[in-house]
Amino acid sequence: MGICSTLFYNSNDSEKQTLHRRITPSEDQFEEQQERWNNLAGYLIPDLKIRSGYPLQTWLQGSYKFGTQVRPVRKGDEFDIDLGVYFIWEGTADDGDHEPIELKRNVQASLEDYVADDVLEVISPPKPRCSRIRFKGDFHIDIPAYHLDPDRDARMLATEMNSWENSDPKALYLWFVDKFDENLRPKVRRQIRYLKIWALLMFSDNVDRPSSTLLTILVVEAIDELSREELASDDDTLACLLREIVGRLELDRSVPNPAANDYEDLTEHFNDDAFDNFLEKLGEFRDIANAALECVDILSSADMWSKAFEHFFPLPDDEELKKAEIGTRTSLMSYITPDVQVVATHKKYRKQRWVDKNKIGPIPKGCEIMFSIINRQDIPPNVDIQWVVRNEGNEAEEINDLGHIAESGLKASEQSAYKGTHYMDCMIREYGAVVGMRRIPVTISGRSIPRRNPAKRPAWVQLRGRR
Repeated sequence: MGICSTLFYNSNDSEKQTLHRRITPSEDQFEEQQERWNNLAGYLIPDLKIRSGYPLQTWLQGSYKFGTQVRPVRKGDEFDIDLGVYFIWEGTADDGDHEPIELKRNVQASLEDYVADDVLEVISPPKPRCSRIRFKGDFHIDIPAYHLDPDRDARMLATEMNSWENSDPKALYLWFVDKFDENLRPKVRRQIRYLKIWALLMFSDNVDRPSSTLLTILVVEAIDELSREELASDDDTLACLLREIVGRLELDRSVPNPAANDYEDLTEHFNDDAFDNFLEKLGEFRDIANAALECVDILSSADMWSKAFEHFFPLPDDEELKKAEIGTRTSLMSYITPDVQVVATHKKYRKQRWVDKNKIGPIPKGCEIMFSIINRQDIPPNVDIQWVVRNEGNEAEEINDLGHIAESGLKASEQSAYKGTHYMDCMIREYGAVVGMRRIPVTISGRSIPRRNPAKRPAWVQLRGRR
């Protein structure tokens, strides 16, 4: 079992910070999304039936349906749900009364007439293969339009190019579900999530980023090649998966869609440079995984995994460090423990100031926080100092701000924004290896600073109680 297995996944994720917990939407976020797509589906079915003259069905598809959805990696990015609408008539798509562009325009018009308090906008013009409606709470729903022949269980996608495209999301979902039994399926879903969050962090451009479908198929097919021992823990499994995926793509760049009626290569949207970049980054990910498994202590291993997962990968807590005897092992390396002065200043009420060492709080929201290493004489000149923010708690999760890589050097600055206890982690590395660390808890209260000169009370209140 890998040294960081408990930091990847724990059966009681609700009580422990793990990679899987930090990248997975919260229960409240799942419920909010479910309520919105249910309401939207309840509106679209009767409205589109009137517009088209055909009966309809809706069907969830994509990551939400597969159970592999991940949270956005940056504040302001949006959750994505795919809700297919299916216009039903017998025969082929060409046997209906509508051209594909007409069905898409019906969907677009229906969305534009949809009234709800939490709707931000309907994207116009629509995307080539779907329409998109955006909601408050960093969330959108994509609505592709299909023809469905129930007798043949056949589907065709309507496109903006006024053509029918062979696309069957249900077939791909059934292929996925049938590949594994219910005991292995949750592990496969977690591995898909790990690759998806890595891809979101590594590829900022949607054009060059591998699709969720491509990553899902690569993971599923690679799992078949692994032994029971290689499936024992999530970190071991991920390293073995990356080995298989990189090896496979080095031999053959094509990845056929296993559920498509006609041949579909899921890498065909990559040009040569984009595919080379994808394969190169996958190779780097594989090398990071192998290096993490070879680390002798849990802190060094967690730090190595953070090269792939950044602030989403948690650091071990004090109990885990003690179990691993990190202090004994690193004493041979002259382990450095930085002392950090923390100063918080309220941005509006500048005279409100808090000062502490190696921790701060509780402090209110709206503070500027300065972190400064004060035992500089103990810090060798040839080390790299990196500060990383790791946020925790309901407020940070609901706004999808779990942290970020901050500044480098002897100082760093941040702001207090979310109620809860968060961490500024100061990592010290020498030639890439961890030689020191300080976890600085930052406790933020939900209270606000009272006004220094509150308004004068009315005379009748001032006189109350006088004799």
